[in-house]
Amino acid sequence: MRIPAFSRRGVAAVAVALIGTTSFFVAQRLLASDHQDTPEVELNPRMDINDVYAFPGSSADRIALVVTTSSPIAGQTASFDPNLLYQIKVDNTGDAVEDLVFQVSFDNGVGAAQRFQVRGPVAPSMTGTKTMVETSGTILQGTVGSNAGSATGLQAFAGLRADPFVIDLEQFFNIIPDRRPATGALAVQNGAPATSFRTPGVDFLRPFNALAIAIELPKSSLQSSAAADAKFGVWATISR
Repeated sequence: MRIPAFSRRGVAAVAVALIGTTSFFVAQRLLASDHQDTPEVELNPRMDINDVYAFPGSSADRIALVVTTSSPIAGQTASFDPNLLYQIKVDNTGDAVEDLVFQVSFDNGVGAAQRFQVRGPVAPSMTGTKTMVETSGTILQGTVGSNAGSATGLQAFAGLRADPFVIDLEQFFNIIPDRRPATGALAVQNGAPATSFRTPGVDFLRPFNALAIAIELPKSSLQSSAAADAKFGVWATISR
């Protein structure tokens, strides 16, 4: 029996970073990084997907998929929300509909005591704006801050990492002031209105961390074809 569906709060699809050989397709359109881009995720940062990355894995036949959330985090203490379902979705047929999913959930632990569970890759029971927690397929369990799984099979990590995104956020809000947050230090204008970023650049996020979910596995587990030029698309969602 299936567990009742989560309703997805918004399409949390973001940019896919293509590193190395271009063996992916991006269906329809590519969206930029979306750190705290709506009032809902500003108030609920654990629901916010910052970036989605696809990197070459530890060997030529492997791929690493990474999702970051909850940035900016100051300090070394943060936990994933146990009431949320984090998903990485894969389309390997070119129709912009997920054919495989990874579903990641967390228990009520705090910090390094928190445990996670990864299900997948598995064909989803539902696609689109609603999703079902899957009970079939590979299930991998681990502890936040440590690697889990096999270096030759499915391997996963979840925990605190430096936010890899780079932006001069203070200047960004001088360029587009209507995106300025309602509260906090950035709510107050710092500098004159502007039309471009500063030179030299300023990496506002350098001191901050994000919560990251990283999954590495053989590329063949995601492809619908054994052809050398087989392609697939990747995006992510958070549901509650």
